[in-house]
Amino acid sequence: MFRTVRRRSRRLVMKSLPVAIGLLAVSGMAHAPAMATRNIAPTAAPAIEDGYDLWLRYRPITDAATSTAYRSRLKQLVVLGATPTLDIARDELHRGVSGMLGSAPERIDALKDANSGAVIVATTATLTSAFAEHRTTFPAPLRAELARTGNEGFVVRTLPIPGKGAAQSAIYIVANTDVGTLHGVFHLLRLLQTRESITTLQITSRPRIQRRILNHWDNLDRSVERGYAGKSLWDWQALPGPLPDSLLTRYRDYARANASLGINGTVLTNVNANATVLTSAYLSKVAALARIFRPYGLRTYLTARFSAPIEIGGLRTADPLDPAVRAWWNSKIAEIYDSIPDFGGVVVKANSEGQPGPQDYKRSHADGANMLADALQPHGGVVMWRAFVYSNDVPVDRVRQAWDEFKPLDGTFRSNVMVQVKNGALDFQPREPFHPLFGAMPRTPLVMEFQITKEYLGQDTHLVFMAPYFKEVLDADTWSKGRGTTVARIIDGSVDRHTLSAIAGVANIGNDRDWTGSHFNQANWYAYGRLAWDPSLSSSTIADEWIRQTLTTDARAIPVIRHLMLVSREAVVNYMTPLGLAHIMATNHHYGPGAWANGGRADWTPSYYHRADTTAIGFDRTARGSNAIAQYAPPVAQQFAQRSTVPDNVLLWFHRVGWNERTKSGRTLWNDLALRYQEGVDSVRAMQRAWTSVRSHIDAPRHKQVAEFLAIQEQEARWWRDASLLYFSQFSRQPLPRGVETPAHSFDLYRRLRCPPDRDKPRCPDLTTPPTPSRQ
Repeated sequence: MFRTVRRRSRRLVMKSLPVAIGLLAVSGMAHAPAMATRNIAPTAAPAIEDGYDLWLRYRPITDAATSTAYRSRLKQLVVLGATPTLDIARDELHRGVSGMLGSAPERIDALKDANSGAVIVATTATLTSAFAEHRTTFPAPLRAELARTGNEGFVVRTLPIPGKGAAQSAIYIVANTDVGTLHGVFHLLRLLQTRESITTLQITSRPRIQRRILNHWDNLDRSVERGYAGKSLWDWQALPGPLPDSLLTRYRDYARANASLGINGTVLTNVNANATVLTSAYLSKVAALARIFRPYGLRTYLTARFSAPIEIGGLRTADPLDPAVRAWWNSKIAEIYDSIPDFGGVVVKANSEGQPGPQDYKRSHADGANMLADALQPHGGVVMWRAFVYSNDVPVDRVRQAWDEFKPLDGTFRSNVMVQVKNGALDFQPREPFHPLFGAMPRTPLVMEFQITKEYLGQDTHLVFMAPYFKEVLDADTWSKGRGTTVARIIDGSVDRHTLSAIAGVANIGNDRDWTGSHFNQANWYAYGRLAWDPSLSSSTIADEWIRQTLTTDARAIPVIRHLMLVSREAVVNYMTPLGLAHIMATNHHYGPGAWANGGRADWTPSYYHRADTTAIGFDRTARGSNAIAQYAPPVAQQFAQRSTVPDNVLLWFHRVGWNERTKSGRTLWNDLALRYQEGVDSVRAMQRAWTSVRSHIDAPRHKQVAEFLAIQEQEARWWRDASLLYFSQFSRQPLPRGVETPAHSFDLYRRLRCPPDRDKPRCPDLTTPPTPSRQ
């Protein structure tokens, strides 16, 4: 009936990570079951779905014992108070319970009319008033728990109903704010969808990170940079409205989905910013979206183009120390808050990839950020200043530059400035060591920037569950203040006692019906939101939740799908960038292999990073090379510096290694590289077999799309393997080892391929050759 082993299994899945980096070969795989290869029969054919409902499906519970038990605890619904957010909470519970149980709970207006089996939703203030009416003291344990939940957390507890005796109990969902109650309602609905027992509940939850934000790289023409799920959601021509019902519903459902995860902020526009969004005409459109999002606890942010005073303000300069520039920004920020009183603040990309910034005027990043911070401070807004920078001159080692520029500025930023740092020092690669800035700026709050959209990990078609990726970084130990100073503790502010904290995820959302371009890409939106709320959750737990809410609750199919998801990230690393290789994708669009690509500035070319020649491969970042390891705390630097201690999965990131040198596997580097490429292909084939085995548990349209995408993934994994190994074999001058399949084509064919024809829905139709069965 109910699940009774789930919490125990969580402790088994994610082991503590080694010394510094959390770079296990396969995160969380040790206790996962092998993927099944035989079909698993269902109890009934699943209903047809299109993916629009995400993880908020609320499908009927077919197990009679479970539904009976739930009905006994969900007979009535009492919502104490009336606000737009509490109304949404009431409607969501009604929608969820009626969908799962076939009938809605009775709506009750007052606590005095509640009986055993009621669900009582209240804020601290409204519940205190209701208890006072019954001349009942507010329960001391509940008050103590609420004191720890802040403005967005919640308590879900089974407690007696005042005046009804100890035997008459209800489920209380209580929070200090109405937004907190909405988060609590979604938590209860998650318990129902995942078939947890709700007989006796004692749950206290609060977010560890204050600002949990999606960054949309959306342009005003509705194109999406690195977007693979259709056009931008934001229909600027239709805004500010009145909006058609279909668009209004879509925006509300976007806000619902984010509220269900506790995501509380959205940056609407691309970091490669367009100043037009700051004009009065567009601010009215932004305000219309903010009104829709506000009851869901979702605050609106914008990107600020540094040269906006010139482009839309009529000034001749954007110098951050110029009084006229500062006055213009003060006026513009005040105008924004007049329209959007809960505006969150701005994200700025400056002096990076051609974007304007303070260095154009011989000013520092701190000068630019502080100018905006001064304008935002009276209104409670923040600046998130991105650390993804590199100079116009090609550096000795590009991965050093953010640390070199920002570390000296630590302590010079205003109190409402946060520096937004990518998870790794390069650019969202399939695997990078954690960024050395984490732990290096104790006087400046740092924002983690993850990329949910898979620019470098197969884009829309490759099935890659990103939770292990996110966890690998969050659990990495920086050692900045001794053992246990994890990246997660740096960004939540607990290590350095910051009053601001934030995490940002580059969204994978568009106007495709399924929101994210593929059904499994939804899991990455979900995983990001869950980890933003609680970074301690395991990848296995998150996968399990998502499967049960989104795909199936069948106990036989769940382990198969969960394992498929958990191995998927390591599979893509193996067939793209094994052993610490990085940035060997095709230039610009980053779709498909391109280790041989050249043109443009040197640090945009793969050879800058892999440095392969006839003697060795890899980038020496030890003291003998660029010395990038010196940017880490000494225990981490020491681990990375030594061949005996550096993990093989980042070996070539830090070391230049001869083709015949041995890795920790005992194989020569060349053989290990080739066999890992083959292992990546083999893993995708195992994923295909696993997905086939659960066909009867997934509705036909969704199963078909995933199966088709897995076929593309297998084909492109072979493309990656064959093209990369043919290219690198020119330097190793060695044959493929036994167990590696013979490439299907010549290197010249792969070198001449020009894919994809459509960058928004990337495919390579010229790859039509079936897998080559022969192996060396």
